[in-house]
Amino acid sequence: MISRIDLRGTAFPEGGIDRDLLPRAELDVEAALEKVRPICDDVRHRGTAALIDYAHRFDSVAIERVRVPAEALERALAELDPAVRAALEESIRRARLVHRDQRRADHTTQVVPGGTVTERWVPVERVGLYVPGGRSVYPSSVVMNVVPAQEAGVGSMAVASPPQSEFDGLPHPTILAACALLGVQEVYAAGGAQAVAMFAYGTEECRPVSMVTGPGNIWVAAAKRLLKGRIGIDAEAGPTEIAILADATADPVHVAADLISQAEHDPLAASVLVTDSEELATAVEKELEVQVAATKHVEDRIRPALSGRQSGIVLVDGLEQGLAVVDAYAAEHLEIQTEDAPAVAARVRNAGAIFVGAWAPVSLGDYAAGSNHVLPTGGCACHSSGLSVQSFLRGIHVVDYSREALAEVAGHVVTLAEAEDLPAHGAAVKARFDWKVPPSK
Repeated sequence: MISRIDLRGTAFPEGGIDRDLLPRAELDVEAALEKVRPICDDVRHRGTAALIDYAHRFDSVAIERVRVPAEALERALAELDPAVRAALEESIRRARLVHRDQRRADHTTQVVPGGTVTERWVPVERVGLYVPGGRSVYPSSVVMNVVPAQEAGVGSMAVASPPQSEFDGLPHPTILAACALLGVQEVYAAGGAQAVAMFAYGTEECRPVSMVTGPGNIWVAAAKRLLKGRIGIDAEAGPTEIAILADATADPVHVAADLISQAEHDPLAASVLVTDSEELATAVEKELEVQVAATKHVEDRIRPALSGRQSGIVLVDGLEQGLAVVDAYAAEHLEIQTEDAPAVAARVRNAGAIFVGAWAPVSLGDYAAGSNHVLPTGGCACHSSGLSVQSFLRGIHVVDYSREALAEVAGHVVTLAEAEDLPAHGAAVKARFDWKVPPSK
């Protein structure tokens, strides 16, 4: 069901392991760009009419308007299963605890007497938050998008999620209920690239936004890439992935269950085990057969995901090599199931989120750890972070210098301006001193 990659005895170069040796889904965003370009252009020029047409074409629903009526949000919350409501409220509470502590304070540095630079943190004015709605329903993604934006102080936000034929062209009612719980009143029945274009260009119903965040399929990722610059984005999210670094102390039942938990998202989902224990690898393979046979979504998602080239068991010589492999892989979710897991986790450099020990499965982070589950995929964790309050903040430097403070450094400014052959830069300083600049100290 799942392949093996044996790296034992392989000498890793000083720069680290070749990432091409590791499992990874093929995701050709560049090819998708040309398919989403005409869709985005159409939304730009025809607005709501184009969104209605694409709802019929891609989602097989007939809708008359894209914005979800307020009464639909209220009804969804009123009809929400009490147990689901309680779970969402606890998820929101925990997420607020974590994200509230991420807030940044303005800081002023006195560079010289009379000269200060203040870093002021200003929230993005308006954001568009995308919530997937294809194979599964993701009210948790409403929480993960909305809470950090609210805690950052974003003043205006809108949520988009694909229209559903079984719900009269509205997004899934659990998604609507989550929006209502969080106080989000601006929700749109729009999915895929067309939703990103709606946010970027605006329509008769939706004002343009400054930034779009949230996970989605390849069409969402391609639209984000296409429109980046006109809008800010969090990341180009690809299929979900889990890597587990485990040794002989790990429980194969836990490891197999966690690999399956990610595989049920999508047939392109990646489930990777990195271990120095061949006995554990064999036990996990056997356990996968048992657990997969007893679960849901086997043939359409789980089995294709586990047997695909993006998944596998990677055998390594020891912990050091295992750490090198997971750092090269840079997983969206990384579990550490080893002896002294906290110490091992502290040595990891590249991961979207790290789950430490046997009692912190990725599923916990998906819903109720308090952490955010909108995370970098496809190896982007080596340079990018997950969604947080900082994602919605902009740092602005405020420079405040007195005449005396400028005079003290004016000579250096003029010298550097002339060294770069930009004499007007220096002249802008000289003009403030009647062209008489005292020598810099």
